Amino acid sequence: MRKSALLLPVLVLAIIGLLSSIFIVDEREKALVLQFSKIIAVKEEPGLGFKIPLIQEVVRYDDRILSRDIDPLEVTPLDDRRLVVDAFARYRIANVTRFREAVGDGGIPAAESRLDSILRSTTREVLGSVSSNDILSSDRAALMLRIRNVAIAEANALGIEVVDVRLKRTDLPSQNLEATFARMRAEREREAADEVARGNEAAQRVRAQADRTQVEIVSDAKRQAEITRGEADAKSNAIFNKAFGANEEFFEFYRSLNAYRNALTGDNTSIVMSPSSDFFSYFNSVTAE
Repeated sequence: MRKSALLLPVLVLAIIGLLSSIFIVDEREKALVLQFSKIIAVKEEPGLGFKIPLIQEVVRYDDRILSRDIDPLEVTPLDDRRLVVDAFARYRIANVTRFREAVGDGGIPAAESRLDSILRSTTREVLGSVSSNDILSSDRAALMLRIRNVAIAEANALGIEVVDVRLKRTDLPSQNLEATFARMRAEREREAADEVARGNEAAQRVRAQADRTQVEIVSDAKRQAEITRGEADAKSNAIFNKAFGANEEFFEFYRSLNAYRNALTGDNTSIVMSPSSDFFSYFNSVTAE
């Protein structure tokens, strides 16, 4: 009876000791077994692990990709136009042993504080080597890749792998907005004036070419008309000459009739001349029978 009473506490202590020596590592985490703050074992695969109760402890770290927002910071590009940049990074703990040695008991908060310093200095360095137009353009993936590559090398000492760096927002400082907008408006107005001037110059060239073409066409048409008119007059004179040669008296009579018709055309119905004038020679030659 007394022996059974002694075995029960021993059994309970053995069970407690056994349970406290077992730990479970989730698939989303990594674990370190520490003994007096010294790393004894690393458990990176999910499953059961063992430690010595009371002497050893287990420290767990998230093995997933984590996000870290960087506080807005001012950068000065090559053209000295200050910009306020808001960025974030994604990272993961790649080497848990190096991570523990780098941050100690501080864990992820201490690592993120140091990662912030790396990302801020890297962002200033990379964005300070290009112009503000490159930073403000929609195609800035190359800049983000450069920031990530530089940050990877520096964050490696912390056991951290920087997966990605993104620029969320890039703005001008509030005190510089109005001056910058005024300069941008002036630049756009100058470009617009240049375009208008070039357009006017091109239009003037087109108008000059059109005027010259018009003059050439009209001149050629007049020349052709004069040639045609000359040919027609030559034919007309030839016909008149032929008719005159056929009957000279009839030709003189025909010319006199045309002269009478032209003289008395329209409102010109009165004429004062001597009756014996040659103009009325055919009227005077008519005798009554």
